Amino acid sequence: MQRGLTPGCRRPHRFEGAREKGIQEKVATESAGAISGAFDQLIRKAIAQERWRPILAPYEGADDRRSLLQLAVTLLLYGAAWALMLRSVEVGYWATAIVALPAAGLMVRLIIIQHDCGHGSYFTSRRACNAVGSALGVLVLTPYDYWKTTHALHHAHAGNLDSRTGGDVDTLTVAEYDARGWRDRLEYRLIRNPVVMIGILILLQFVVVHRFPGGMPRSWTRERRSVWWTNAALAVVLAGIWLAAGVERLQQVVIIQGMVMLYGCAFAGWINHTQHQFEDAYWRRSDEWDFFDAGLRGSSWLALPRPLQWLTASIGLHHVHHLSTRIPNYRLQRCHDENPELWSAHRITLRDGFKALNLALWDERRGKLISFGEYRRSARSMTHPFPSRS
Repeated sequence: MQRGLTPGCRRPHRFEGAREKGIQEKVATESAGAISGAFDQLIRKAIAQERWRPILAPYEGADDRRSLLQLAVTLLLYGAAWALMLRSVEVGYWATAIVALPAAGLMVRLIIIQHDCGHGSYFTSRRACNAVGSALGVLVLTPYDYWKTTHALHHAHAGNLDSRTGGDVDTLTVAEYDARGWRDRLEYRLIRNPVVMIGILILLQFVVVHRFPGGMPRSWTRERRSVWWTNAALAVVLAGIWLAAGVERLQQVVIIQGMVMLYGCAFAGWINHTQHQFEDAYWRRSDEWDFFDAGLRGSSWLALPRPLQWLTASIGLHHVHHLSTRIPNYRLQRCHDENPELWSAHRITLRDGFKALNLALWDERRGKLISFGEYRRSARSMTHPFPSRS
């Protein structure tokens, strides 16, 4: 699940006129035209499409009734969690902090429903997808159109070392890290520190970065409007609570929302990290990069316990999602189960996902993601390739 720009990522370029549906193919084709071997790449893509379309097409398209039921149940549970948190304040904020844990999980589920709306896979009507996605953006503090554009670019370039444009965790190669000065290295190490990355930067992305359109290209008028409309809606909600229930209740709501965001952003940030950051991930230069290989080999199969899979709306089956964004979340599992071609994806457990937080540099020579500790050991072995003799 990639949302907006993780702090430390470069801002994407604008691809005007490219719509979300089919943007992967459009952008990949335009990129291919500017590199050597573009013709061969297009042929490989056509062959891959011929192979994957019959497998994926039966699962694409929304079931409006099922989507509405999923949305209604999630909103009802989230509303009930909020009611319980407001009551728990009478006991103490320690009790609220406990109730905020499942509420944060439900917030992540709403984020993923908004994510499906952005891909146009949640309702048969594009207008319905945009309306629901925009409304959910207020609940999860994410301007819908801004996120939709950056996330589409992520899908178009995931795993391409020459097009690390946005929507993903900022990742350097070993050679790029070697070429940086000590200040830039320190900054990168800070950004990739698990506590900073998951505990602070993701929270800042949702709470602060999503509030301001600074840094966006001037041509992103729709995306800029979505930021201001989301902020305006949040201001109306907060003002309404103040007028209807008073300052004390408003303070309680802000504190509770802070707890939910703290937990939810950490959970969402960890999921986001595990989706493409694992040892045998897929990173290639443009002349070797392939959209479908990036989807199957560069996106993880996160095997979660059933309660967590429900809360995350099966987004852990990320390889299926990257192969076709037109498959709604409630069909990802069936698509995976019924097609052995998808079982070769990199399977990650909870334990694997936490271990992967230490991986930070892509080693092009060995074709794997390594930790800073591995980098240091490798650098020492290169400096002293033979043991000294006494």
